[in-house]
Amino acid sequence: MIFKNLIRKKRDGLALERGEIEFFVRGLADASIPPEQVAALAMAVFFRSMNFAECGALTAAMADSGVRLHWDELRGQGPVIDKHSTGGVGDKVSFLLAPIAAACGCFVPMISGRGLGHTGGTLDKLDAIPGYRSMPDVQAFRRVVASVGCAIIGQTDDLAPADRRLYAIRDVTATVESIPLITASILSKKIAAGLDSLVMDVKTGSGAFMESMDEARALARSIIGVAATTGLNTHAVITDMSQALGWNVGNALEIAESLAFLTGSAQEPRLAEVVFALVSEMLIMGKLASSHAEARKRAEAAVRSGEAAERFARMVAALGGPDDLLTRFPQYLPRAPLIEPIWPAAEGYVSSVDARAVGNLLVALGGGRRVAGEKLDLAVGFSDVAGIGARVGKGRPLAMVHARSPEQVERAAEALRAAMALSDQPCAAPPVVHEILVTT
Repeated sequence: MIFKNLIRKKRDGLALERGEIEFFVRGLADASIPPEQVAALAMAVFFRSMNFAECGALTAAMADSGVRLHWDELRGQGPVIDKHSTGGVGDKVSFLLAPIAAACGCFVPMISGRGLGHTGGTLDKLDAIPGYRSMPDVQAFRRVVASVGCAIIGQTDDLAPADRRLYAIRDVTATVESIPLITASILSKKIAAGLDSLVMDVKTGSGAFMESMDEARALARSIIGVAATTGLNTHAVITDMSQALGWNVGNALEIAESLAFLTGSAQEPRLAEVVFALVSEMLIMGKLASSHAEARKRAEAAVRSGEAAERFARMVAALGGPDDLLTRFPQYLPRAPLIEPIWPAAEGYVSSVDARAVGNLLVALGGGRRVAGEKLDLAVGFSDVAGIGARVGKGRPLAMVHARSPEQVERAAEALRAAMALSDQPCAAPPVVHEILVTT
């Protein structure tokens, strides 16, 4: 089979056959197809899309490109369930959700990725924790999930290796936003992880890949539909990404905010709303609660009691991180040499935010990658970011920038002012949770 013919076929808007897709996935897995041809097919799919059958075939083939996990030893002890986000700016939900769900009786084997485009990567943020092994072998992963209840890791060489290579190429070729490629990438990892159920957090707004509600619904329905063909029960929660989620944007800064949330010292309301909505959906799908109200009550109790924070600490220690992270995280996390306020040009209320621009600002500071494999500055970013509706001006900056040089501070200040519109009248933030979609 000549791969150039598959590129031409998809370029011309024709559907690929299952055998052709499986040939492509084998070439991804063993690197026999060069990256420029992979990029060409990804771009053809971006413009020509894939039908339901094509996307399902791509998902199954990528899931089968490595080992599939099975959790038979956990059956009867609790549901094996996970959450996946389509990505956003300041999205540190995974670090909160996984230990909260584990404290409520779930087993959460979370396989995550690195940053894509303007969005931060879960694994990049975990790299800020010294010693944390985000790429353990499969047996270590299994042990931590069984003993702690959750583990957040990256794709090992064994799990969906074809997706790992495609994921990296999409990141640097402007093909991230393709609905079938997003669907296949997400589900191939989750199917390989051996889940009972999956909750999707589909973001919409200026910082999301799917900026409009119509796009977000289309992706949610694609994921639910393809998942149903594999037997993976999936619900989708469409949540707001019209501004940064939480107060902090940046790898180490988001870990710090997550630890403050889990230990009860500070919880940004919008972030809390997303976290508890998603955990509640997990508990309902796992039959650990009969209503959203009951589920939320259990999730909030897991945080108040300290059990969720303890689960996170045990996970970190079991995967090589410090065993006193909860009490000493300011000493462990990297810190930028300059921390300066960014003041608005005038007083007013934040009326809108170009969240994608904020994400790209982190990339410009060195906290996100421009090319595959680029080393990140884990300390830089923004803290205390003002949300929509906040009054800024005298005594309240737009944010605090964490940077390496005065030149970085100056450039970031100018760009952040351009990314945040102000009004002289109070404004309300959009709702945090828009819709919940389930398999019909």
